[in-house]
Amino acid sequence: MSEESLPGDARAGDTDALPEYAERVLEVAERIPPGRVMTYGDVAEWLEEGGPRQVGRVMALYGGAVPWWRVVRADGVLLPGHELRALDHYRVEGTPLKEASRAAEGHLPRLDMRRARWDGDGGAEGHT
Repeated sequence: MSEESLPGDARAGDTDALPEYAERVLEVAERIPPGRVMTYGDVAEWLEEGGPRQVGRVMALYGGAVPWWRVVRADGVLLPGHELRALDHYRVEGTPLKEASRAAEGHLPRLDMRRARWDGDGGAEGHT
């Protein structure tokens, strides 16, 4: 595994404490309304720190307790290995999807990023 660190992350010995950056990423994930999504890059931009890879790492390590399916790839492709679980959430929440063509691998839909993407409007308290 690479040594890709999180912004502001001290790889100190306290394994019970969530890194401050990870807490902030997870707080943003919790703010995303049902039926909407933000990309990894959107979250980093919102926080004005880190980048898509750092946000993705936080979500991979700590995202299980938040609505992880709302933080997505910019191309709208469903998270590999979690496609069916995510798709169930999207359908329950009414997240806009683009149905896959019959020629598409796996016939899985993609997120309709134009309609599903959330810019953080309406939940900006605390954002600088």
